[in-house]
Amino acid sequence: MIGDVGRQLVLGLGGTVDFELRWDALVFEKLAREHGVRRDELTATAPIVDERSLLVTILAFVAVGTGAERFVASSEVVEQFASHFSFDVTLGGTGVRAGLVLDSLGFPSVQHLVSVDDNVRRLLPARITILSSAVNDTLDPHLIVQYPVGAKVRLLDGDVVSPAANRLIFANDPPNREMAIAASLPDALATASAFLISGFNTMQDHDLLERRLDDILLAMRRMPTDALVYYEDAGFYTRDFAETVRARLLSYFDVYGMNEDELQEYLGHAVDLLDAPDVVRALRKIQEIIPVPALVVHTRYWAIAVGADAERHRDALESAVRVAATRYRLGDGFTAAQAEATADMDRHRSGARLVSAVEASMPDAAGVPAYALDIAQPTTIGLGDSFVGGFLSAYA
Repeated sequence: MIGDVGRQLVLGLGGTVDFELRWDALVFEKLAREHGVRRDELTATAPIVDERSLLVTILAFVAVGTGAERFVASSEVVEQFASHFSFDVTLGGTGVRAGLVLDSLGFPSVQHLVSVDDNVRRLLPARITILSSAVNDTLDPHLIVQYPVGAKVRLLDGDVVSPAANRLIFANDPPNREMAIAASLPDALATASAFLISGFNTMQDHDLLERRLDDILLAMRRMPTDALVYYEDAGFYTRDFAETVRARLLSYFDVYGMNEDELQEYLGHAVDLLDAPDVVRALRKIQEIIPVPALVVHTRYWAIAVGADAERHRDALESAVRVAATRYRLGDGFTAAQAEATADMDRHRSGARLVSAVEASMPDAAGVPAYALDIAQPTTIGLGDSFVGGFLSAYA
């Protein structure tokens, strides 16, 4: 039950238990030898049905330095692959990680979950109130692979070397595919200052998705008219489902967020993130596809909002970039003081020039440059989720 706590941040829709691998090139090389993996067969588009196909997919993404989220045939494949490595058990999902960030900054939140187990109860802070649609405890871990720039894996016919640091997510998660909505969500939204919607990307049954969207629309009727609705895009397992979500909910979104990978996936081509004319063309095109009051694109170099309400969210963008940079340099468990300390660090000069050029070309754009951080072992997992938490902290 939710007590009389005044206006609150409500975060959803599903959380995960993550197995975060500790990058070990020697283990990858050993597995590649055992499975006879060759560089000329690397692909990021084939179905992931066993340990070998998972390995091939990971190395394909490492070779080009991009991040992604992909479906795996079973949780057993995830657990078998993880067993070869050292890994940390953490909590994931955009809403959960945003809530963890808010907790670090001193803000409580209400978290909507679709699965719970002892890991969740052990790792979720007391300042986060749980709303759960789960009937029984379940565990379907998400495999998180973060790799550093210059990561090198020797294969039979050549080396794989990552041109950039990034993260990959692999999972088969029935509760998140079903995305059951808790009966208590409407009551929680009745006193919400903001509502974060994310997680529909994992669903694979279109009729079920339509029913869940019905549930969300019904729950949102209870929301105060001035509550902020933030929707964070993600790597949809079935791309057409993203269009279904937009068709049903787009008119309710105040802010629509996405990262650079998702931007380029929508556009169908690469974008030079430090070339102002290319970025302006990309932002104008994505505005045509997703017309909302504030469309936020967050990248490793900058974060820019475009739309009629973009300027309204400049302080939130600043907070979001600072918090994401703090996670990048410190990982989990940073404090509000450490996040404040990040504000004194250097910004990315090329990113700053890009933001200035875009703002000069687009009157409805507001942006902030990212930080220029030289970290030996950066955290690349959950940066977008931390960005969302930092953004919402401005409206806590």
